[in-house]
Amino acid sequence: MNIGSKLLWKKIGIGFAWVVSLTGLIVLMSFIGVKQAGVVCAGVKVYIPGNEYFIDQAEVDNILGVSSNTLVGRKIDQINIHDLENKLQRNSFIESAEVYADMDGLIRVEISQRHPILRILNRFDQDFYIDQHGVKVPLSNNFTAQVLAANGFIDELFANRLDTLHTRLAKDLFATANFIRKDTLWNAQIAQIYVDQNHEMQLIPRVGNHRILLGNADSLDRKFHNLEIFYKQAMPQVGWNKYKAINVKYTNQVVGVKSETSLADSSTVKKIAPSKADSSIKKKEILRDTTSQF
Repeated sequence: MNIGSKLLWKKIGIGFAWVVSLTGLIVLMSFIGVKQAGVVCAGVKVYIPGNEYFIDQAEVDNILGVSSNTLVGRKIDQINIHDLENKLQRNSFIESAEVYADMDGLIRVEISQRHPILRILNRFDQDFYIDQHGVKVPLSNNFTAQVLAANGFIDELFANRLDTLHTRLAKDLFATANFIRKDTLWNAQIAQIYVDQNHEMQLIPRVGNHRILLGNADSLDRKFHNLEIFYKQAMPQVGWNKYKAINVKYTNQVVGVKSETSLADSSTVKKIAPSKADSSIKKKEILRDTTSQF
């Protein structure tokens, strides 16, 4: 048998194997279809990973109509699984949902929740979250997320539904919160963001009676790098209560504003009062070129 004949028979063998496999798959799917046609829904099992529950099983059951017996007892092939997924995904706290039925008649539901990283109280007293994708999310009656809070002169409106961010300030707040949560040092130190009348951000730390004047979200890496150097090299020498404000708005310097009376530190979103630091600065200690000074 020459090489050409061997290659021909090899191709025929491969083609035959594919035909057999495809035929077997069709028979198997037909068998499963026939079996499922007679399977009745025996129950609904819900899986919600994580330990923060903005939506619980009772609410999922209500969305799916489990309590009204619209699923249990019905034949699986008469239940629109895709429609169940769509119902779940219309909920503001559900990022994605997967629904499928097994051969035992159980409908299984796997839910991925939204993960807020920032809570905002705007100047119109509207209260809402921003999730890790920069989407505005309403508050939950089931759970309060322990996340960074922001308030003050924030103009971003909320229509009590999922929505993107519209203002530059809101996008800066999101970028800042996202930066802070990814850094173990700042995630532990920064408790709150206050927005002043100039729409500039001030950070309220957990340790120390000062405010950190951040300005906008430009050059966050550089600003927080300068602040970290200031914290590590300057603060241990002068003490944590010497300054009422630390200005890192400019990437080439850190400005320490000496304190005569300490500003109140707050970790709750509704207790922050507008700062008068900008108009009452009398003494300044300017530390220029932080990378070389410290």
